[in-house]
Amino acid sequence: MSDPTSTAGAPVKAQAWITRELGDPTEVLERGVVEVPAPGPNEARIAVEAFCLNFNDIDVIRGRYLTLPLEAPFVPGMESVGVVEAAGPGAEHLLGLRVVGIPVMAHGGYAEHAVIDAATALVIPSWMSSVDGAAMHYPFHLGWFALHERGRLQPGETVLVHAAAGGTGSGALQIAKALGATVIAVAGGPEKVAFCRELGADHVIDHRSTDLFEAVEDITGGRGVDVAFDTVGGATTVATFRCMGFGGRHLVVGFSEDIQLEDGAYLTPRPIAYGNFDLCGVCLVYVNDPMGTRRLLGFNWPSRAEGQAAHARLLEMLRTGALRTVVTRELAFDDIPDGLGAMERRETTGRLVVRL
Repeated sequence: MSDPTSTAGAPVKAQAWITRELGDPTEVLERGVVEVPAPGPNEARIAVEAFCLNFNDIDVIRGRYLTLPLEAPFVPGMESVGVVEAAGPGAEHLLGLRVVGIPVMAHGGYAEHAVIDAATALVIPSWMSSVDGAAMHYPFHLGWFALHERGRLQPGETVLVHAAAGGTGSGALQIAKALGATVIAVAGGPEKVAFCRELGADHVIDHRSTDLFEAVEDITGGRGVDVAFDTVGGATTVATFRCMGFGGRHLVVGFSEDIQLEDGAYLTPRPIAYGNFDLCGVCLVYVNDPMGTRRLLGFNWPSRAEGQAAHARLLEMLRTGALRTVVTRELAFDDIPDGLGAMERRETTGRLVVRL
């Protein structure tokens, strides 16, 4: 017999995109109906209004993301915006609020309903649309955490932002400018170069036609950069070592060149030691118990309280116009496979947001 005082509710049916087998997202995703469970402890279920497409979604669907190895069938999707309709124990305070959050175990977001980890839930104010709430979430929170917390960026310093026209890079570019830095953006092709200039980059390097090191040397007068925001990995990371200034901070944020570089052995200590710069790991997940997470997994992740503090600062910068969301394409639910294909072909800029 169900508990009449429970706020968790019952399972619900939802339209969703299901990965029937691992492979090319344009081929293996199938529209269907799934049962979304009632939320458990410290979980909340939302009626989804919008969500973004992410490169990591592609890696999960292809089965190459070793950090999140899933067996088909499953619903992909790593972030969702919507109103909390049911809450498990410890998450009752979220009922009725419109939030953005990460689905439990970082999948299940490509659906009309999703169960999110309550530690990651951040309230979207009434003056912000759900589309903008989705678009601001990961780029700005990751950019803030990387540049402000891990990179200790100071006004007047110089920042190199790789993949600056992309969803994450476009957020980091803007945050670096808002923090008073000189920004050198790196992008591929004239359209993306122009896009970075529009976002406020002081200098833009087209990596398709220009040598990265020579360009950085010219721009900085041979001094190198203070901070590098690197979501690419691989050869780009190694090339960036030569661009680092004395005492610089190279932020290892992602591996869009190949997610399997997370577990690769392509880095050697010599250029780091001889370059006298810091190599800083960046992984952002807000958790209720950072010490418990450290004991269980060996990872150092920031607390929910730190996430809420960052959220307040980011919302204020968005409200005053110091930052702006970068939604370059809104997609219908049916268009998700095509959107993922365009992302994988590197044809997109900014954020692709699905509106339900």
